Amino acid sequence: MENLIIEATKYTPGIEFNSLEHSLKITGKSTPENTFEFFEPIKKWIQDYFLQPQTTTIRFNVPYFNSSSSRSFYDIFDLLEEAQANSSTLTVIWEYAEENENGLETGEEFQEDFESLNITLAQI
Repeated sequence: MENLIIEATKYTPGIEFNSLEHSLKITGKSTPENTFEFFEPIKKWIQDYFLQPQTTTIRFNVPYFNSSSSRSFYDIFDLLEEAQANSSTLTVIWEYAEENENGLETGEEFQEDFESLNITLAQI
């Protein structure tokens, strides 16, 4: 499976999904104008990647995102829950800066909403 690499822009996060290293990273601000269009290939890649059980680390380092990006993140977490239910082993890391209280709170909300996932909060 080919890796998915999307360079970060002023409005979109960087995407670094490496199928050989079993590492998925979403890094940077997320306020795309057309959120659905931006995240659709990302969600499709995740679905295809987890057609077979995988042991994978997923890192989120998104210091700021808009409400439509939040919806896309929920969709991604749903896909991760589904992958885990289908025998994948996942480590999910939600990174946040010490001064970003909203980042910590958001990570805690994801932990509550997706209890079956092992989401680790990591201060950076």
